Amino acid sequence: MTAIRNVVLVHGGFVDGSGWQGVYDDLARDGFRIRIVQNPTLSLEGDVAATRRVLDALDGPAVLVGHSYGGVVISEAGSHPNVAALAYIAAFAPDKGESVNTLIADPPPGAPVPPILPPHDGLLYLDRDRFHNAFAADLPAQVAAFMADAQVPWGVDALGGAVTEPAWRHRPSWYLVATEDRMIPPPAQRAMAERAGAFVVEAIGSHAVYVSQPAAVAGLIRQAAA
Repeated sequence: MTAIRNVVLVHGGFVDGSGWQGVYDDLARDGFRIRIVQNPTLSLEGDVAATRRVLDALDGPAVLVGHSYGGVVISEAGSHPNVAALAYIAAFAPDKGESVNTLIADPPPGAPVPPILPPHDGLLYLDRDRFHNAFAADLPAQVAAFMADAQVPWGVDALGGAVTEPAWRHRPSWYLVATEDRMIPPPAQRAMAERAGAFVVEAIGSHAVYVSQPAAVAGLIRQAAA
């Protein structure tokens, strides 16, 4: 039996919470109580507030899980008293004062550059024609095309939102590295995980590993809940 029965899932940029369904189904079969935050991804402040509202409604401790930009959200929101552990899924794990912008400002030579289009009205999208290769290379083309056409705009303000006090300094953390990620380079994922003192596992998967490898993601969450 696991000690923690609540799981809260936080999505990243360009997508919504529906991508967590495979992870949700896997954990629900074991009796976990799962909540999915539909964060607007317009500002870090707004996304943290949305996450804390979900955490406020829980009846006990939870594993707080973030994918991609969702890792920034859980780093800021994870100080909530109902959070017992953090799980980062191919995610940013910023330190104090860091944001997505600062973490991506100086990519190493040869690292893939995400095909983010220039902002329009303060909102960002991924190039639809390059979405499959960049974000979801291990998913069927039809699924990736749907995700590309269903993109949620990502606010420039969200990328600039800086963490005030990272929760991983005060909560045990787990990290799943996606070894074929073309959005957040795997070496950067490993470095952030090491800095956070996280327990690390690796899965062969794209940035959309939470969709393509739900069993691996659910397995990491179970470890965090144990």
